[in-house]
Amino acid sequence: MRKWLPLVAICLGAFILLVDVTIVNVALPSMASDLHASFTSLQWVMDMYALALAALLLAAGSLADLFGHRKLYAIGLVVFAIASLGCALAPNAAVLITWRGVQGVGGAAMFATSAALVAATYHGRDRGVAFGVWGAVNGAAAALGPVLGGLLTQGFSWQAIFLVNLPIAVVAIVLTLRVLPAGKRGTGRLDVPGAVLFTVAAAALTYALIRGGDHGWTGGLTLGAFALAVLAVVGFVVAELATAHPMLDLSLLRRPTFSGLLGGAVLFQAGAFGGFVYISLWLQNILGLSPIRGGLALMPLAVASFVVAAAAGKHTHRFSPALLVGGGLVLVGVGAGIMWQSVSAGSHASSLYAGLAVMGVGVGLSTPVLVSTAVEAVPPNRAGMAGGAVNTFRQLGMSLGIALFGSIFTSRLRDVTRHGGSVRAGYAAGLDRIFLASALAALAGGVLVFLTVRRSRGDGTPQGAPAPEPRDLAVEGGLSPSSPRP
Repeated sequence: MRKWLPLVAICLGAFILLVDVTIVNVALPSMASDLHASFTSLQWVMDMYALALAALLLAAGSLADLFGHRKLYAIGLVVFAIASLGCALAPNAAVLITWRGVQGVGGAAMFATSAALVAATYHGRDRGVAFGVWGAVNGAAAALGPVLGGLLTQGFSWQAIFLVNLPIAVVAIVLTLRVLPAGKRGTGRLDVPGAVLFTVAAAALTYALIRGGDHGWTGGLTLGAFALAVLAVVGFVVAELATAHPMLDLSLLRRPTFSGLLGGAVLFQAGAFGGFVYISLWLQNILGLSPIRGGLALMPLAVASFVVAAAAGKHTHRFSPALLVGGGLVLVGVGAGIMWQSVSAGSHASSLYAGLAVMGVGVGLSTPVLVSTAVEAVPPNRAGMAGGAVNTFRQLGMSLGIALFGSIFTSRLRDVTRHGGSVRAGYAAGLDRIFLASALAALAGGVLVFLTVRRSRGDGTPQGAPAPEPRDLAVEGGLSPSSPRP
């Protein structure tokens, strides 16, 4: 059993950081009441965390390659715990949003290192089992968030959803320092311009989507934010091409499997989880469910994703990654499509169950192999970068999904109520559009993955491709003893 203690340490951190992506959902009505928060503030409570994760994961991956994965993972746990306490003590929405951003900083350090730590600690058949368990925790954590959030909010208060992180983080820190391999420092340096420009691009785009939904798409600030996002993306590309130590090696995008997985990751997270916050608001504000019952209404996704991910982890080597990831995305789309057809103004929570269960099967199939396939699709000295990039694009999909779906939701709600419809009908109409958008996003992601992703033979080269030339790993930098080796 001792050989699995490192996996426990890694999974504890992964669990709390991913639970906090969605645990806030069912607590939003209580937060809005206690903190007198607006709808836009509620969006930022959700989005600031996902945005910080997305914006900083690549930079955190570079830091991990330089200073060691275990060290940065432990630092991330400490920052995450302190920020969780700050969230619980927040006196108003602005302070809460700020601490959520700090939580994202700690979460990025943890998320950027967890896959590399699993790969460094386990080998052979144990690695497949470990990635299966890690993937099951990843898939179930976000899905379990609303359930745990409901239990804690109704049983104690919304502050409890943050305080519960503290004892878990303490246990994870102790285990990390005792049982995880220390690793060694790598070479190279942090790509500061790339990190700054990527952060600006992600923040500006998210802000533009949220503001556009609230104040219109032709306003000066909205258009200015879109323009800033475009300029930052262009600057990021220029900066990455100009530096010898890029945060994201753009040459990796020439590998169809890797670039396809990045696109699939964005569409996966947006399609599967981007609409959760609005489902939770409908369940509590319109259907009148308690936080616990609102969380339990989402259990079909949580249960299905955990069971399927745990079972699939033992057999992933038998199937092509495209079948698992692409097939999972298609099922997410089908599940969203079922809810699109099922939910109406007269619906109850039970109308969600079938669609959520199908979506959960898709999440369970995709999650365990999404990151591991990306890691195997690139050279070993780029494994940390690849894992960080896929998780970055997942959280970027979450952040953009919340922002875009919020714009769709509020626009539809206003249209219906402005023309004499009830608020209940407006909520149902907003969810209708969100489910349709989720289905289209996930299905598009599935098609993309089927067209681009091929099985790797373990050295970052797709099967059938010529072997790469020998490379000077010391010159390229970023290789640490904790990086997975072929």
